[in-house]
Amino acid sequence: EPQEWLDVLGNGLLKKKTLVPGQGVDSRPQKGQDVTIRLKATLEDGTVVEEDPALTFTLGDCDVLQALDLCVQLLEMGETALIVSEAKYCYGAQGRSPNIPPNASLTLEVELLAARDAPDLELLSGKEKIQLANRKRERGNFFYQQADYVLAINSYDIALRIVGSSSKVDFSPDEEAELLDVKVKCLNNLAASQLKLDHFKAALKSCNLVLEHQPGNIKALFRKGKVLAQQGEYREAIPILKAALKLEPSNKTIHAELSKLVKKHADQRNVETEMYRKMLGNPSAASTPRKCKDKLPWSIPWKWLFGATAIALGGVALSVVIAARN
Repeated sequence: EPQEWLDVLGNGLLKKKTLVPGQGVDSRPQKGQDVTIRLKATLEDGTVVEEDPALTFTLGDCDVLQALDLCVQLLEMGETALIVSEAKYCYGAQGRSPNIPPNASLTLEVELLAARDAPDLELLSGKEKIQLANRKRERGNFFYQQADYVLAINSYDIALRIVGSSSKVDFSPDEEAELLDVKVKCLNNLAASQLKLDHFKAALKSCNLVLEHQPGNIKALFRKGKVLAQQGEYREAIPILKAALKLEPSNKTIHAELSKLVKKHADQRNVETEMYRKMLGNPSAASTPRKCKDKLPWSIPWKWLFGATAIALGGVALSVVIAARN
């Protein structure tokens, strides 16, 4: 008998129907496992836009279209299913050049071929670890370009976890250097994503981690300057952006950001000067606030001094001071 459509999320935007039954509910894959599927994706007019006889990915890591990540965990081993998904869970408003237009719904024919536990990170060779981390990083870049910064952060975090995992295998100096390079790229991209979401504290932490490894990393310096500027810390941000510009004097983006900050900082200082002027009742608008050390001790009214002296001499009631102040 023909299977009914299953409304996967209950919103009608993602539906699944079994074409060929599988080996039972117990054979469904688990999140975190590496699954292999046969995939055929078509547009509404029947145009085939993607075919892969053996696509392998980690289930639940957002390695693939959300439609696949959400539905493959519902497939039984050997099952073939039809998945109809709105653009939201596929390539979104951007589409995918050249053959998937913006806001395109897709029909995915999927067969679950295999599921196995993901490899033990401790046992990966240097080359395998680099490849895996780069794959997750590139997935983060895809989400960043789609303006899906939450999923981008998720992918960069997974990549950093892979890079940072302990190892029972020795790596060559070249592999160590390459792993550090992947780490720095991930942290920089992580900072960019966090900045987009106004997660300033997290973005600052990511920038600082890059600068620990590479004090002259221009992207990290630029983003750290931007984070501080967003928080109104212009005095701290300006020297950081100046350092970045010194490393790359022809960079127009840093130039523009620095000019903007210098102006904002000047405006901020003018406001502060005006505020001090009003507080101190100084008639001269141009004057800057005097520092405390410029105030002469004998500018204190005599009657205050008299009251204080009386206390210092001891034995005088508190009312003397009060009287002296009135």
